[in-house]
Amino acid sequence: MTESPKHTNQLVDETSPYLLQHAHNPVDWVPWSDDLFEKAQAADKLVLISIGYSACHWCHVMEHQSFEDETVAAFMNEHFICVKVDREEHPDVDHVYMRAVQLMAGQGGWPLNCFTLPDGRPIFGGTYFKRDQWLSVMQQISRLKEEKPQELLEYANKVTAGLKSDESLIKVEPYEAWDDSVLTDMIGKWQTKFDNVEGGAQRAPKFPLPNNYTFLLRYAHLYEDDEVLHHVLLTLNKMAQGGIYDQIGGGFARYSVDAHWKVPHFEKMLYDNAQLLQLYSEAYSLTGNDNYRDVIHQTVQYVEEEMLASNGAFYSALDADSEGEEGKFYVWTKDELQSTLGAQYDLAVDYYNVNGKGFWEHGNYILLRTNDAEAYAEAHKLNLADLKSSVRAINEALKSYRANREKPGLDDKTLTSWNALMDIGLLAAYKATGESKFYDLAEKNMRFLLDQQWDGSVLKRNYKAGKSSINGFLEDYCFLIEALIAMHQADLNETWLLKAKELCDRAIELFFDEQKTYFYFKSKADQALISRPIEIEDNVIPASNSSMANNLWALGTLFDNEDYLKKSDQLLSNVYQAMPSYGSAFSNWGILSLKHLKPNYVVAITGKDYHNMKEELAQAYLPNVLFVGGESESQLPLMDGKFTAESTIYVCSNGTCQQPVQSSEAALKQLRNEN
Repeated sequence: MTESPKHTNQLVDETSPYLLQHAHNPVDWVPWSDDLFEKAQAADKLVLISIGYSACHWCHVMEHQSFEDETVAAFMNEHFICVKVDREEHPDVDHVYMRAVQLMAGQGGWPLNCFTLPDGRPIFGGTYFKRDQWLSVMQQISRLKEEKPQELLEYANKVTAGLKSDESLIKVEPYEAWDDSVLTDMIGKWQTKFDNVEGGAQRAPKFPLPNNYTFLLRYAHLYEDDEVLHHVLLTLNKMAQGGIYDQIGGGFARYSVDAHWKVPHFEKMLYDNAQLLQLYSEAYSLTGNDNYRDVIHQTVQYVEEEMLASNGAFYSALDADSEGEEGKFYVWTKDELQSTLGAQYDLAVDYYNVNGKGFWEHGNYILLRTNDAEAYAEAHKLNLADLKSSVRAINEALKSYRANREKPGLDDKTLTSWNALMDIGLLAAYKATGESKFYDLAEKNMRFLLDQQWDGSVLKRNYKAGKSSINGFLEDYCFLIEALIAMHQADLNETWLLKAKELCDRAIELFFDEQKTYFYFKSKADQALISRPIEIEDNVIPASNSSMANNLWALGTLFDNEDYLKKSDQLLSNVYQAMPSYGSAFSNWGILSLKHLKPNYVVAITGKDYHNMKEELAQAYLPNVLFVGGESESQLPLMDGKFTAESTIYVCSNGTCQQPVQSSEAALKQLRNEN
């Protein structure tokens, strides 16, 4: 029999793994709720909003030092209503109070701890606090409430005014003609920050930021810019060879703490691996580099083994910690390697840099590579096929050994937006390789999302244990729309496209502001917070407004819908002049800009062989092409009058189609402007 926990709070009834981690703290945590501030005002108590996520290392540290401490908890319970928030479930709350802490403290991060008045207006905040520092902060705030409440009120008004000023975005006149110089200026300024030795940006820590490199890859291809292309491929190579990539089991960690991609912050997030899967798939389509294909396969294998539920849903994250130590599951001692590998030990030591380069701390090594397999085989005069076979055997042996270690904690909730991103990545892998298993995984997940999360009126954000309790935010709608468009591009089944249009229309109803001509992050139908965030800048995932702008362009093009196209143009116009100032924050807007600045095509394929013809064309790297097709009927305007007895391909741009052709080779020549 197990001993009953000494403490239990209201989080015990939640499904979020992060909230459940705190369910037996002595702190009287409550979950986020719409009536939270009404209760706080009735009790005349200040509110502590503490935000984190299950894979957050420093969240665990602060919990152990402070939230499990009886003395600290007693003070918290007496003076505050203490709210625990899973930032992944409630990005709306995180947006508002992260911005508040940034305004007050100059920076933010997780754990995020923000104190507010009983009505939710912020008065103080920060990130990680040591135990004694945390007690001191709370004591000072409590004294201010008792002795100088007017000062707190005045400060709260200033911070709240700052938050509301973020909403005052200005609508600009829509562009009549798009200017190349904006994009080239953006690239020119961005290039000064490229690390052309290690890849990525000239900084530490280094984040993968996959959307940045998806844009740069497409830009380099369409503008024939060899310098940008070199930087992108260098970055992809360095990441795949570095410690940020799990050389044994596949999958990428969230970021590297150093400038060399060596020491990862070991947590693995679904959204990173989803977007990196898309990025490496596009790079494989362009280059045919087998190393990128290996990353595709190994990453999908990792996701299947560690992050896939039987119903087709994807889990959210794997923790950085196991057995109370960060990275313990992933690092190796020389003794472990030698006892596990035997005769293969020497090759593993050399190939994976079990030396000064790979040394981390406490006798542990992070496995990483200096070269790809081809370069290593050439340098050591080895047969490439034999080397790859030996490396596979090494990986299998180490993976088998590692399976007996205590695994990092799994955040097994499902988030709609992140699942949709994984579908987009899987469909990019299918497009690049033609391997049906990638499509099958995406289709099963998509059917789960549509059956479980969408009821025709409201899209849900979260799912666990049969429950979907939170209404979706703009990022849930926009990425699901994007994934549905990708599903249509994969199989040309118009059902997906019609569903995307249905969700797009609903998103416009729930989130779009006709005066500001932006989408709010939170639905108009849900209870408002103290400010209404509008997400403009791309970050570790693209901004929801940039995703919606791209969706509106694609759906507007495919359905010949002028309203969609007008809204997309207006959204891009609103940010266009700001893009050169900080390219990394506007990469997804850059992807949309390429659709205006370079020729774009819709390829219509008809006849019995339409699907095979599309598959042949899709193997090529064609970032500026949308496909439509069918055997005998279609609901899309672009297919009108194009059905003939013989399988036929029409390459169209700006409403005009070139001479129809009967082979994918001939169509590819038209797309590449080859005579």
